[in-house]
Amino acid sequence: MSGESATSTRVCEHPSCNEPGKFRAPKAPDVLDEFRWFCKEHVREYNAKWSFFDGKTEAETNAQHSKDKVWERETKPMQDPEARAWARLGIEDPHQVLGGNATQNPGRGSVGRRLPPTEKRALDILEVEDTASKADIRKAYKKLIKVLHPDMNGGDRSQEEQLQEVVWAWDQIKESNSFK
Repeated sequence: MSGESATSTRVCEHPSCNEPGKFRAPKAPDVLDEFRWFCKEHVREYNAKWSFFDGKTEAETNAQHSKDKVWERETKPMQDPEARAWARLGIEDPHQVLGGNATQNPGRGSVGRRLPPTEKRALDILEVEDTASKADIRKAYKKLIKVLHPDMNGGDRSQEEQLQEVVWAWDQIKESNSFK
């Protein structure tokens, strides 16, 4: 793991050194595939002084840092997912004959959930859409409770039957696995 080349027969390139040159170091920042060969002591000295950014302007240094953030890969332009879907099938549609929603599943979308009749009735009582989350349904439940509960409206018990329906509806939704 030291980087030593055991098969190297070179002599250290440092002036006045005759040790075997078993460690390589790049010659220049813009020529990273050509090397100088040194002994262990001199390669450490060379590497301590060597800088990839020597002789580069601040703009060039910043540009290199930006490239290094993404491993020097250019960002690809976004492609239309519809075109990508057809391309996987080997179909090109330059004239948009197939339409914008050609790969959409007609069984999904704004149709909503398939719910049992009791849960549908519960949603109607709570006055929420079937696409609502459990948190949204709970908010609607709390809002109705505040309006209908006798303690909240001066002891008026005229809406007690409707209050019981709202509580029943929330119990149906609370126990359901159809809502997240």
